[in-house]
Amino acid sequence: MKTRITELFNIQYPIIQAGMIWCSGSKLAAAVSNAGGLGIIGAGSMKPDVLDLHLSKMNTLTDKPFAVNLPIFSAYAEEQVKCILKHQVKIVFTSAGNPKTYTALFKEHGVKVIHVIPSPKLAQKCEAVGVDGVVAEGFEAGGHNGQDEITTLSLIPQVVDAVSIPVIAAGGIADGRTMAATLALGAEAVQVGTRFAATIESSAHEEFKQAIVSAEAGDTRLLMKKLMPVRLKHNPFSAEVMAYESRGATKEELATLLGKGRAKRGIFEGDMDQGEIEIGQISGMITDIPHAGDVVKRMIEECKHVCKALYRFTD
Repeated sequence: MKTRITELFNIQYPIIQAGMIWCSGSKLAAAVSNAGGLGIIGAGSMKPDVLDLHLSKMNTLTDKPFAVNLPIFSAYAEEQVKCILKHQVKIVFTSAGNPKTYTALFKEHGVKVIHVIPSPKLAQKCEAVGVDGVVAEGFEAGGHNGQDEITTLSLIPQVVDAVSIPVIAAGGIADGRTMAATLALGAEAVQVGTRFAATIESSAHEEFKQAIVSAEAGDTRLLMKKLMPVRLKHNPFSAEVMAYESRGATKEELATLLGKGRAKRGIFEGDMDQGEIEIGQISGMITDIPHAGDVVKRMIEECKHVCKALYRFTD
C-alpha cells in the first residue's frame, strides 16, 4: 500500500502508532516498525534521561524507521529536542503547541516534521511553517483533544481540501474498516492509539489494558474543556470532574482537582478509581490484547478486503 506517507517515511504500510503517554516506549514502537508500520516513542511522559534510554534501545530493537512524539508544551521540551537531535531521529510528530516552535530547527537537521491538528485552519498554519504533513485528529480520539469537537468523518475531508501536504487520519480508528473509511476520505495514512495501547508490547498497566477491553459504547466523555480537553473513560475521578463541571467550576478549580500525575496513576500504575483512563471512543469495539505486529497485519488484511468489497457498488 503506497501513499505519499509511506514514501515520506520509507515504511511498508500507512499505519502509524500514536505516541501515547505511558504506553509508547521503545518496545511498542519497535514492534510496530518491525511489522511494517511506523512506531512512535511517546516523549510526553518521559524526562530527557528516560527518552535518551529509550532512543538508545531502539538501535538494538529495530533497523526500521521510527519517530518520536514531542508535546511542545512539555516543561522538558527543549531538553527532549536536544536528545532527539543527538540520536539523529529522522521523524518527529509534534503536538500540543505552536508548530512554528521547533519545525525550522528540525528541518535544518534533516528531520521530517508532522504536527497534530484538530481543525482545517490549524492545518493551513502548519503547512505555512513548513511541516511535512499533519495528523488530523477527530473528536473521537482518546486523551487530550481539540476544543472544536469535530468528528473524524467531518474533519478529514475538510483538512484534505485545505492543504496540499499529506494528511494522516486519527481518532476512532482500530481496524481495517475504519482505516479504509479514512483512506476513502483522502487520508494517506492512519494514526492508531487506543488499539495499540491494548497490546502486549504496550507499557501501560494491565488494569488499564483491561479497562480498554471491557469498555462499551458510550463509556468515554470529553472533559475539562476549560483546562485542557481530555477524553476519559468513566470512573470515580471522571465522575467527580463531571460534578465539578456541572456546577460551573473554574479553570483553577479543575486544575486543583486534577493535581499532578493523574495520567500516570491510571495508565501506568493501574489506579482505575482515581487515575485518568485516557482512551478513545473506539474502545467499545476492542476485545483482545494481541501483539502489536498482529494488529498491523490484521488491519492491512481487513482494509484490503474492505476495499475490494466496495467494488460491488461501482456497477
